[in-house]
Amino acid sequence: MPRPLGDLEDAVMTRVWEWNRPVTVREVLEDLQKERSIAYTTVMTVLDNLHQKGWVRREAEGRAYRYKAVSTRAAYSAALMNEAWSTSDNPAAALVAFFGMMAPEQRRSLRDALRMAQVDGQAEAKEK
Repeated sequence: MPRPLGDLEDAVMTRVWEWNRPVTVREVLEDLQKERSIAYTTVMTVLDNLHQKGWVRREAEGRAYRYKAVSTRAAYSAALMNEAWSTSDNPAAALVAFFGMMAPEQRRSLRDALRMAQVDGQAEAKEK
């Protein structure tokens, strides 16, 4: 399980995930500069680190790179939740506490997801 993203890594990955296309350091820099003062080399270093950690892949374009996410934010969130749950000394209690923190709309999303997983599970069982 990868460690959680740092604040700046998350800010960069948020853009990569939301834009859902290969991005350049310059594009990310310009968008980040709308909310904070940041240097080109800082964004370049963060994207290089994210590449080395396996979060993004990159392709050369002239003298620069274009970066694209390796997986989705949903997959990242799921991995974090799974890690937190699986390292608990009482997974059932952790789930109950987690469900208790959810807003009603989140509980509805959870019920929808469980129904979808059940349908997928039934389809897989029939294929075997």
